[in-house]
Amino acid sequence: MSRSDEGFTLIELLVVILIIGILAAIAIPTLLNQQGKAKDASAKEQARAASQAAETYSTDHEGIYTGMTLNALREYEPALVLCNGKTAAELQGACLTSMELLEEARGYEVVSESVSGDKFIWKKPNAGELLRICEPSAGSKLCPTGKW
Repeated sequence: MSRSDEGFTLIELLVVILIIGILAAIAIPTLLNQQGKAKDASAKEQARAASQAAETYSTDHEGIYTGMTLNALREYEPALVLCNGKTAAELQGACLTSMELLEEARGYEVVSESVSGDKFIWKKPNAGELLRICEPSAGSKLCPTGKW
């Protein structure tokens, strides 16, 4: 029997399994990180859409935000997802958790939460520039504290 009829040696098989294991160890965390980024991107989009709806509301109400609620924003932008007492994880996506009027209804703040627990805030003080703030959940690596 010649060497070519014997098949692979145990060492060759172990080397191939080791290489596959190393590649999997590199790929799996990268894929999981991408899922987290996608979920946070969804929460950022919810906050941005709520901010645009707030600006439209303001335009319709003589430049002020009096009477604006999350439900009123949803009338302007039906794609907004409201938490309504549930967490983003329970809804399996991102949702708007709160909205607050600032400076005698001349500014606003909307908060969107991702499944990971990261909170994305769009805040517009009275006649000020729009601020985008990230509040990370415990252990979050995707949401740096501060502006985003």
